Amino acid sequence: MGDGFLRFAYETLLGRTIWPVIFGSGFCSSLLGAFYDSRLSRRSIANLANLPGCHPDEAEKPVADYVSFNEFFTRRLRPECRPFGEGVVSPAEGRLRLWLDADMDVPLPIKGATRTLREVVQPKDAPAVPAGRYDIVVVRLAPVDYHRFHFPCECRTTEPPRVVSGAYHSVNPIALLRRPDIYAMNERQILRCEADFGPFWLVEVGAFGVGTIAQTFTGDRHAKGDEKGYFKFGGSTMIFVSPTGALKFDDDLVRNSREGVETFIRVGERMGTVPEQGGM
Repeated sequence: MGDGFLRFAYETLLGRTIWPVIFGSGFCSSLLGAFYDSRLSRRSIANLANLPGCHPDEAEKPVADYVSFNEFFTRRLRPECRPFGEGVVSPAEGRLRLWLDADMDVPLPIKGATRTLREVVQPKDAPAVPAGRYDIVVVRLAPVDYHRFHFPCECRTTEPPRVVSGAYHSVNPIALLRRPDIYAMNERQILRCEADFGPFWLVEVGAFGVGTIAQTFTGDRHAKGDEKGYFKFGGSTMIFVSPTGALKFDDDLVRNSREGVETFIRVGERMGTVPEQGGM
């Protein structure tokens, strides 16, 4: 959505009055999703493909072969375009910020908004992540980014993702400034994983226009780089949560995050390593 619509929705009385229709029911999001799944949306592909940062040349198929906007939006890339490096890699592609040694109730300032880990990952019926102290990675996707997400390391899973239904607010900074609890309101899917360094959690956060968070993985054992799923149309967010100190995050990510700066990272690029025993 353009900034003009977002300012109307979040900065005017009329816009806020009709939030239940725009964001609460999922109807508008589903309607957009149906359009962008259809052949009628094909002409919109060029608008996205021509934006700086989209890199349509990396797609596994020529742009002309995609029959709908969402098919191009959720495109797979040629394998050589996203090699998976050493260590624990980023599960998603976008703008990364890191919080180290955070408890469940420490406010996390993300693009001018705040929410706590407890609000995001602990639905009222039962906690998806136990209380403790954690290192938290937030990767914010923009529409031009690659929208499939992957397992960041070799791991196993013992249960399906926990689905927390919610609204579909935009995660644009305009929306975050006016509605700082968006990440705790939007749909989330939370998956517990077990790796050599212990448990970690992957959290996908839906957004307006992302009527579907699709999980494509099967089985209970996953290699580093295996596809986990994808977001349909819209910018959205992935969160990686691990116990404090389980990983040693790369120095540039730590430094930039302390300065309040996001770092662009591609899927498969290293974000940290497992500390050697006794080396912490």
